[in-house]
Amino acid sequence: MKRFALLCPIFLALSACAGAQYHRDAVSADRKSAITVGAVQRQIQVGMSGGQVVEALGEPNVVTTDEERRQVWIYDKISTERAYSVDQGGIATLILGGALIGDGLVGGGVAPSYAASSGASSTTQKTLTVIIKFDNANRVRDFKYHSTTF
Repeated sequence: MKRFALLCPIFLALSACAGAQYHRDAVSADRKSAITVGAVQRQIQVGMSGGQVVEALGEPNVVTTDEERRQVWIYDKISTERAYSVDQGGIATLILGGALIGDGLVGGGVAPSYAASSGASSTTQKTLTVIIKFDNANRVRDFKYHSTTF
């Protein structure tokens, strides 16, 4: 039991030191369904049907036509990631022994307290625009993409 009493504060202190990546992973959206440049490069090919494109990337944001009335699909994605991490530590005031007699404390002792904290935050924005052009048979005839990070 004494071991438990000694180890418990150590485990509590260590568990409170989670980093920014842990917090980011805990609140991030499901990245398996996110459209990325890599997914476009790997999965989209000339000659694919519209159904195959939807299977690979999901529904487009914009569906329009070109000057020859052929379909053009546009995927326009914007994401913002904010991460904040904070570390806090300290030692609380500890009163040892002693007894309250009358208006004063007799015996015992007082340990001083110490506390510190630090933190950091970051914000990243990303855009991805994918344009897929179809031919008269509704097959991919051309595609292009543009990605930015700031």
